[in-house]
Amino acid sequence: MKIIDILNENLVKTNLIGNTKEEIINEMIDLLISSNASTKILDKEKVRSCIFEREKIMSTGVGNGFAIPHGKTDAVSDIIAAFGITGKPIDYQSLDEKPVRLVFLLVARDNMVGPHIKLLSRISRLMNKEEFRQRLLNLSNPAEVIEAFKTEESSYFDI
Repeated sequence: MKIIDILNENLVKTNLIGNTKEEIINEMIDLLISSNASTKILDKEKVRSCIFEREKIMSTGVGNGFAIPHGKTDAVSDIIAAFGITGKPIDYQSLDEKPVRLVFLLVARDNMVGPHIKLLSRISRLMNKEEFRQRLLNLSNPAEVIEAFKTEESSYFDI
């Protein structure tokens, strides 16, 4: 499964307005709920809970200005995702103690461990590239973000 298989323009927000880690996560979850992914959400509050429970274990602010809040739950029928760019750097209690501007939210059905882990790995590999992160920060609309992921994914991975 490719990132571009689960991400579309309705699931991208280039101007997240939250000022805290919690506000940003809630804004990303609300994006899922208000998008076409909502048909795959069986219980929105259970989705919210699974993300925040995972965050209590260890921050998903993985470093280099990037966070990947994620979780597995029976409250979704399939893997769903959203991507956002914050308007300003957010203190996310990241592992490298640096603020976050790029957020990729990933939620999978609890029995989809393999695909969930593969997507987390794929997202992490792409987001570890400084040039790609900088390119994303300069984009102003969801169509540009989708095109950037499509281009980067096709050049970086064997399809």
